[in-house]
Amino acid sequence: MVYVSEMRTTVPEEFGSDLEAKTYETLEKLEIPFYQVATGEATTMEDCIDIDNRLGCEVVKTIFLCNQKKTKFYLYITPADFKFVTKEFGKKLEIPRVSFASADLLKERLGVIPGAATIFGLLLDPEHEIQLVFDRSVSEREWYGCSSGSVTNYMKIKTKDLFDKYLPYTGHEVTLID
Repeated sequence: MVYVSEMRTTVPEEFGSDLEAKTYETLEKLEIPFYQVATGEATTMEDCIDIDNRLGCEVVKTIFLCNQKKTKFYLYITPADFKFVTKEFGKKLEIPRVSFASADLLKERLGVIPGAATIFGLLLDPEHEIQLVFDRSVSEREWYGCSSGSVTNYMKIKTKDLFDKYLPYTGHEVTLID
């Protein structure tokens, strides 16, 4: 069981990463309301169960992948209980097999440590080198729950705001798969 604070609608006083500070700055700039909770270190989907209960929505699983040459990158957003198979992912996108990106690539490309991968890492990808892929079922949810850029703060925003305000701001296109 991981510690989870009461839900708040204010920016945290301290940030666990530079990306987290940028995340909240961007949400305020785009006028995207959010709910956030401070937590103990949460790095697995099991750790997120108490977070889900507090936020009232399921925190998504965010997977950062790359090709063998480490020249193509994919940020895959799925339901928490999804069993990921690289071969199936490649088949759905009609691409060669991919693998999990290393901790070093995660830090370099998304500005986070393992366990903190988040869609807000796209703020650090102005050249749009990361392809965003969503499980269709996540895109149809009312709420989008995720890390804010650290393993000690999680949030939820309206999925509509994510697609209508945040993603146009980053300029990243979304590929939906079932």
